[in-house]
Amino acid sequence: MTKAFNFINTVKKFPGFQLGPLNLELEPGTVLGFAGPNGSGKTTTINCLIGLVKADSGEMQVYGRPNNPFRPEWKLDIGFVGDTQVFYERWTGMQNLNFFSRFYPNWSRDLAAELARRFEVPLGKRAKDLSRGNRVKLALVAALAHRPKLLLLDEPTVGLDPVVRSELLDVLFEVVESEERAIFYSTHILSDIERLADELAFINNGRLLLKTPKDFLTDKWRRITFRHPQPEFPTSRFESHKGKGNEHWIISTDYEARLQELKAAGAENIEVSRMGIQEIAVQILKGANGVETD
Repeated sequence: MTKAFNFINTVKKFPGFQLGPLNLELEPGTVLGFAGPNGSGKTTTINCLIGLVKADSGEMQVYGRPNNPFRPEWKLDIGFVGDTQVFYERWTGMQNLNFFSRFYPNWSRDLAAELARRFEVPLGKRAKDLSRGNRVKLALVAALAHRPKLLLLDEPTVGLDPVVRSELLDVLFEVVESEERAIFYSTHILSDIERLADELAFINNGRLLLKTPKDFLTDKWRRITFRHPQPEFPTSRFESHKGKGNEHWIISTDYEARLQELKAAGAENIEVSRMGIQEIAVQILKGANGVETD
């Protein structure tokens, strides 16, 4: 099956920072959350894919077509919303949408009007008078009105208050559920994509750390507390371990197997608690596998 996008050994170097070599792919109809701290390479990844930044080496494809700047037809399959929205500031929202529509053969004025209604965008206002939240909503209308097969979202909700962010994500969830499309959602706010994402990919310092189904993380990762007489309990199979006397706290990516091992080793008072995506992400991004003792 043709991938929504492919990164193949993609490398981009800046003074003091290198992205990649990056190998990453997205299946059609899948929502991939791309998580990492600020400065980790998320925006550079998207900018390389859409051609705003030229990669130093490697390949990138959108639905099987190279992202060749001299043959830009592949861009018609993409809708993009970044953390900064660029409009003609003296034009109204409607005038901006009418202008954007000229570049997309598949643009639907009916869909644009319906999305604007659902997002409650005041299309009669000039862009410069729109709030931050309404600018993001207008950008989403523009990105979705030509029915792209691939939607790229780069930190679109940064700076929005929690209420506006929640409302925007609720409508976005309804929109993506109604039409099958691939979505690449880059953010450092995991709560924004926890509901939407099928898969999660984690990046830090330009390196892809992990790509996995979201359900695998929530099904397998657990925090476990127990008692054991050995103050330095073996930790090679744990992602994180803290110990104080005979009290131990561990984080495991395969808690069922760890429970069996703990019971066989004579551990007592074993308690297991679930972990949220945000807590799991912290462990992945900081590269746990450490041992801390008090």
